Amino acid sequence: MSREQWLFTYDGFEPAREGLREALCTLGNGYFATRGAAPEAHADGTHYPGTYLAGGYNRLKTDLAGRVVENEDLVNMPNWLPLTFRLEGGDWFDVRAVTPLEYRQVLDLERGLLLRTVRFEDAAGRRTRLEQRRFVHMGDKHLAGQELVLVPENWSGRVHVRSALDGRVVNAGVARYRQLNGQHLRLLVAEEVDPETLLLEVETVQSRLEVAEAARTRLFVEGHPAVFQKTLLQEEGFFAHEFTVTLTEGQRLAVEKVVALYSSKDPAVSEVAMEARDALKTAPGRFEELVATHVQAWSHLWRRVDIELELDGQDEQRVLRLHIFHLLQTVSPHSIDQDVGVPARGWHGEAYRGHIFWDELFIFPFLNLRLPFLTRAILRYRYRRLGRARQAAREAGFQGAMFPWQSGSNGREESQRLHLNPRSGRWVEDVTWLQRHINAAVAYNVWQYHRATADSEFLYYYGAEMMLELARFWASLAQWNPVLGRYEIKNVMGPDEYHTGYPDRPGPGLDNNAYTNLMAVWVLSKALETLHLLPRERRAELLEFLRLEHSELARWDEVSRKMRLVFHQDGVLSQFEGYEHLQEFDWKAYRARYPDIHRLDRILEAEGDSPNRYKLSKQADVLMLFYLFSADELRELFERLGYPFEPEMIPRIVDYYLQRTSHGSTLSGVVHSWVLARSDREASWRLFNEALSSDISDVQGGTTPEGIHLGAMAGTVDLLQRAYTGLEVRAGVLHFNPHLPQELKRLKFSLRYHKHWVEVELTPTVLRLTGLWSPLEQPLEVCVRGECLRLQSCETQELRLA
Repeated sequence: MSREQWLFTYDGFEPAREGLREALCTLGNGYFATRGAAPEAHADGTHYPGTYLAGGYNRLKTDLAGRVVENEDLVNMPNWLPLTFRLEGGDWFDVRAVTPLEYRQVLDLERGLLLRTVRFEDAAGRRTRLEQRRFVHMGDKHLAGQELVLVPENWSGRVHVRSALDGRVVNAGVARYRQLNGQHLRLLVAEEVDPETLLLEVETVQSRLEVAEAARTRLFVEGHPAVFQKTLLQEEGFFAHEFTVTLTEGQRLAVEKVVALYSSKDPAVSEVAMEARDALKTAPGRFEELVATHVQAWSHLWRRVDIELELDGQDEQRVLRLHIFHLLQTVSPHSIDQDVGVPARGWHGEAYRGHIFWDELFIFPFLNLRLPFLTRAILRYRYRRLGRARQAAREAGFQGAMFPWQSGSNGREESQRLHLNPRSGRWVEDVTWLQRHINAAVAYNVWQYHRATADSEFLYYYGAEMMLELARFWASLAQWNPVLGRYEIKNVMGPDEYHTGYPDRPGPGLDNNAYTNLMAVWVLSKALETLHLLPRERRAELLEFLRLEHSELARWDEVSRKMRLVFHQDGVLSQFEGYEHLQEFDWKAYRARYPDIHRLDRILEAEGDSPNRYKLSKQADVLMLFYLFSADELRELFERLGYPFEPEMIPRIVDYYLQRTSHGSTLSGVVHSWVLARSDREASWRLFNEALSSDISDVQGGTTPEGIHLGAMAGTVDLLQRAYTGLEVRAGVLHFNPHLPQELKRLKFSLRYHKHWVEVELTPTVLRLTGLWSPLEQPLEVCVRGECLRLQSCETQELRLA
């Protein structure tokens, strides 16, 4: 396959787009990540270097208009990138201060490398070729490195090279957060370990997280150790080696900088500075050796996760791989022994403060069928915070466990109480913590992981306890309405996020959000089912430990059968009680008035208005039900509640809400593409492509430079993996019901289901299945549009789809 489909190439230097490039060219390994800023760059409005440790949080307080607010942030760690140069008599290199003759930056997805080539002419007429390579090692999570190559094309003379560690960094990567305190680090140690190695150790001021970076710099001329003069430069928080080398025209100077990063969060570590120093002592001596093992680690991952497409164009394939690439840089095999969740914006920037939301809902399906051991590890992040979730439920007057909408270090609610509307400049009350549906997402993730893997051990010892405590929470949240003879859930927010309350009622919160209520029913029913899956002894232990009596279980069953859903007069499922009586929104007028209406909440607030008055949505809310459940599963839920469910309801509901959605979230296109995959493949494919390009095009006008949108990236991959293939896992059987868009000629990938590795190759007319490997003796059962077969290891079967 063409190498071009693995390369993201940027020609020319565009200062206005540099922040976007830096986010998209981030390199990481699941342990730490570094943005794709140029090594000579510093935070200046054009560039924003940033290095982020997975789970590296710190809390700070800020006096904001007389009100003290506290926020927990993913901390910008010391910058290990600084590696720059100046020609004799000139200034330190800045591409903006020279004449570029050639400029190319390439993100090599296959090998996990960031490459840059610059040919330039300075004010003295000297022409120089600059080549750079960078990696964050996917094999050894503590290592990263970069190489700088200089070739004088028409001159000879001295070159000054500076290699530094910069601990003066602050959190300032998101403009709307800059009024908040961002000084998270205090310097502990800065020392010269040996003539080629520097060490910087810092500590976060509140969480007391220690981080050490050691940097080894070596210089070579024409492949041999260089002769140079060296000085040591030390300022507060900044430590550098400066080298002076003499070159003749055409000579090749290579500067190799290798960095080791350790933190006090690491297991089996006693002193982080010592570990960082020792790691460099044992690291291979040459840059190329490290690149080779790094590329090898990536090749092993790509064998498991790649999805091959055959289309008329090539962009979809390349962008799809970019999305998989960033997913694996956020969650990798290195995540297994860490206490981390999946942040909505990756470890790629400071947006959302690095918090964990519900995006796992969109990310886990890809991992479940490829790298399920990663899902298992990340679900443990939730399990470790179960105690905090129980405490939160008690403090709010509920039972069971209530997970936060935004989670960080210890599982407390990290949602801000005020947020800045950059359009109006006003700080506005934020009540998104009322999105209790996060507690359905956690349960859904546990259940789907078990369905895909049959990992009974996880269910017995972790998952079941979470499921039962979440069911207990939903049962306690439900209130009986004796007039209607139904249970209701009040004062919550749905996934929509535009509606925070009623225009004529004081206080936040909505009643009987359809998504929330139906998900509560699902959690209750699956918790009861989970009990029956447990061995008798484990079931007895959990019932005793959780003090679950038969009467409480009976109430769960009752609530799951008598929950209220609200419908419009014409039978459309209402997003929440009262939605039908809101005003219709003048979409035409606002599209004419504003070039971008994705964030109508900000536009309306700036106008002194509120989305609470209108029938509009930021993203899918009711339609999330059609994303998570098949029509058969929804029918079962409706029948459980005693509500009619007719197939013709689905297109009516989809059409109704699609017309009233601004797609203010990158997740919105994913969900809408999914729900249209069967009924309108042309529209589905268009929305898929919009979601696919949402980050590379920065469709939200400046949000991607603050961090990529990981849920949307994973969601686009899952659309190909499950939506267009009609892939479902039910009762130990792999089901396919393919409906490829017209533009998609061929789709090929491998997946793991119940320990079976299967290769799937799909065209509009043929589905080819190959059993790659399985430790199980029994074959895999597969059903394709109702026709069932048994697939053995090392066997290929073809099914005609015409």
